[in-house]
Amino acid sequence: MIVLHRPWTSLSRLREVLQRSSRMSVVIAVQGERLQPGRVYIGEPASHLTLISRTEGTVTPDPDRMYGNRTVDLLFKSLVAFGGMRIMGIVLEGSLDDGSRGLAAIHDAGGLTMVITPNGPPAGMPGNAISYDGPVDVIGDIKTIAQAVEDTVSGRRRSS
Repeated sequence: MIVLHRPWTSLSRLREVLQRSSRMSVVIAVQGERLQPGRVYIGEPASHLTLISRTEGTVTPDPDRMYGNRTVDLLFKSLVAFGGMRIMGIVLEGSLDDGSRGLAAIHDAGGLTMVITPNGPPAGMPGNAISYDGPVDVIGDIKTIAQAVEDTVSGRRRSS
């Protein structure tokens, strides 16, 4: 499940962009989506992707922007509610501090947390996630994070 902050009123080509670089199918999640292994799920710009059971996702429409700049936290906290220590959360880029609270919740639940090494000030999402509340399991470049994901999925690495 991927969250990307992007303008709500602009046409999004995120699915097409991700599909060009992925061997997995990339789909735009719909209400009550039954999650399938080996698929990448994204939400539309004005809807927030969350988990509502261990195998079912949903989208939360947000026309009034109640959750503006909190879409990553919403997803991460929903993953904690249904996945606990079996989940991993990764913060790659962005400004502000979205994702920090959700990443801390993943860590507290025993899941694996990862953040790309911040590339200087301002701190943005990576720096804020690192300094928010508790340790982050993996901090590194994209290759380090990709290796940690592969090791975790293959069982070569235990989450925290």
